[in-house]
Amino acid sequence: MPACGTANIFHHHLGGLLGGLGSQFWAGGIGSHLRSLRHCDETQSLHYPQPQICAKGADAEQIYADQCASCHGAQLEGQPDWKTPLPSGRLPAPPHDADGHTWHHPDDILFRIVKEGTAAIVGGGYKSDMPGFAVLSDAEIQAALAYIKSTWPERELTYQENVSQAR
Repeated sequence: MPACGTANIFHHHLGGLLGGLGSQFWAGGIGSHLRSLRHCDETQSLHYPQPQICAKGADAEQIYADQCASCHGAQLEGQPDWKTPLPSGRLPAPPHDADGHTWHHPDDILFRIVKEGTAAIVGGGYKSDMPGFAVLSDAEIQAALAYIKSTWPERELTYQENVSQAR
């Protein structure tokens, strides 16, 4: 399990820097399918145009618990005062629930943040404690993101889906 310092998946003012980044990995309608996603096996798929959302036998909630919760919280609550920079100048880990801003970002950016780390995506010398998780398969990353999305209210889920489709 990765150690946790602090992390930032993009403070609200960084979103504009990312407008043209990335190609769409797995955008598409997910709607109510995410509401019931907790465990996936080879018979379950959300019919994405790219790799399916779950690794064979992967438990999306367990992947989140093992790889993300140490920083972002078991209940997706993030670290306290996540909008206030630490003495290091870096931001604490944001929540992934509806109180955070994860849902403001399209799927391809969320995927790349997890795979490559925030600093690699933002560039320009940006510093973040959010590492890349290249040790996870693409399907495991997609499963963790699907778990996060499965907790969002309909308004946030619809907004994020529309942002992803617009790219």
